[in-house]
Amino acid sequence: MLKVKILLIGPSECGKTVLANFLSDTVETVGADYSPTQGVRILEFESQNLGSGTKDSACEVELWDCAGDFKFEACWPTLMKDSNGVVIVFNPDIPSHLKEAETWYSTFITSQGLLPSQCLLIAHHKPGSGADTSRPQLASQLNKLPLIHSNLEEDAEEAIKDLFRS
Repeated sequence: MLKVKILLIGPSECGKTVLANFLSDTVETVGADYSPTQGVRILEFESQNLGSGTKDSACEVELWDCAGDFKFEACWPTLMKDSNGVVIVFNPDIPSHLKEAETWYSTFITSQGLLPSQCLLIAHHKPGSGADTSRPQLASQLNKLPLIHSNLEEDAEEAIKDLFRS
């Protein structure tokens, strides 16, 4: 069975853990009290039809929910080792997150030589934010990456999971 390691990165409090729990079917209450990830959480799950085009294929996914605090920066090279893809999560309603996304890009994507097809941007909107789903003003290198908007309380339950399957 194919095994992939995907890093979920981005600024603190942008929704990485909520998305990681959702994607891995880990049970936690959406909207629970915020508790920052310390270093990294590794979630393992099986995904059907991951990028193969055949319905019979399965893939074992290691989803690395990485802390958004720069105090863990010394750990980043270890986290990046053998990764197959990167998802940058940010809250487009917080201007500093747009700038921070550039740092995450250069540190995790450029340094590893990953292709745009191995990366994804998720503009994660907090519930009740009145989500603007237009493409935010991003640095030119970030505009090369596919972008999706998410809001787990308003999106259809399978919408984000379907993106990881295709």
